[in-house]
Amino acid sequence: MAKRYSPETYVQGILAGDRVLLSRAITLVESKLPADQELAQQVISQVLPHAGKSVRIGITGVPGVGKSTFIEAFGDFLIKEAGNKLAVLAIDPTSQRSGGSILGDKTRMDLLAVNPQAYIRPSPAGKSLGGVTKSTRETIILCEAAGFDTIFVETVGVGQSETAVHAMVDFFLLLMLAGAGDELQGIKRGIIEMADAIAITKADGSNTDKAKAARAEYQNALHLYPPAASGWLPKVSTCSALQHMGLDTIRQTIIAYVELTKRNGFFEQKRRDQNLQWMYETIRHALEENFFAREQVKDQLPGIAQAVKEGQKSAFAAAAELLKIV
Repeated sequence: MAKRYSPETYVQGILAGDRVLLSRAITLVESKLPADQELAQQVISQVLPHAGKSVRIGITGVPGVGKSTFIEAFGDFLIKEAGNKLAVLAIDPTSQRSGGSILGDKTRMDLLAVNPQAYIRPSPAGKSLGGVTKSTRETIILCEAAGFDTIFVETVGVGQSETAVHAMVDFFLLLMLAGAGDELQGIKRGIIEMADAIAITKADGSNTDKAKAARAEYQNALHLYPPAASGWLPKVSTCSALQHMGLDTIRQTIIAYVELTKRNGFFEQKRRDQNLQWMYETIRHALEENFFAREQVKDQLPGIAQAVKEGQKSAFAAAAELLKIV
């Protein structure tokens, strides 16, 4: 087991930009051991006043859109052109069969993996909603305290995880492909509504014209949606991660969004609302963990679950029976 340090040691190391101690603090956050969780919360409480100064960007997209390629190219661009310090929190898919996780993001992002201005933290999705780990929010705080001014949160893919990621970022970027049939099919309306910008990827070579057509189609479609509470009209652009084209347009879009929402107060209001939402979600998660950790529940759950599985007991009656235990 990894050595534990005092909370002060972790805090001093994180604030000094020590990546080893940052990584170990994140490991504490991800641990399920009560002692690790207690230590992690002490560290988070102490670094919290130093967090919150980054721009948090959620990045999602349909399968095959090239998220990792885009993140590496865009991240490298932000570091070189804008001098940003970038943390990439990449949620790796966890196998539903084996429970194993690929954790291959570092190998897919060679440039960022060796860049001293970048920090990549792949985390297994586990059983949490849509692949968003419970610890991602705390990891954001730790990375901000360590001096990273731009945080990317990459989701597993289009699905329920978008709602969870949207609730922890400032700006939500949706990556889409052109030329895959009807551009508005195969993606939920709710995800488009959440997007602050849409980027049509792989807009190079023979795909350039298709990307331009898709851009126009999405931009027209966005006008049909009700105005966002932020006062921002989502933008659609094209880009090529391989050719490094269109990346500055996306950067300028994010800058314009942040400037607008900070002026009208939406940026800070959204952060405050997210903090409250994080608290309620943490309570729900803790209640669930405590429930299943009870010995009586452990004893009775297998039999009751089997009865539900075989149709001998309704799911609702079974749940009510188990809840009476507490």
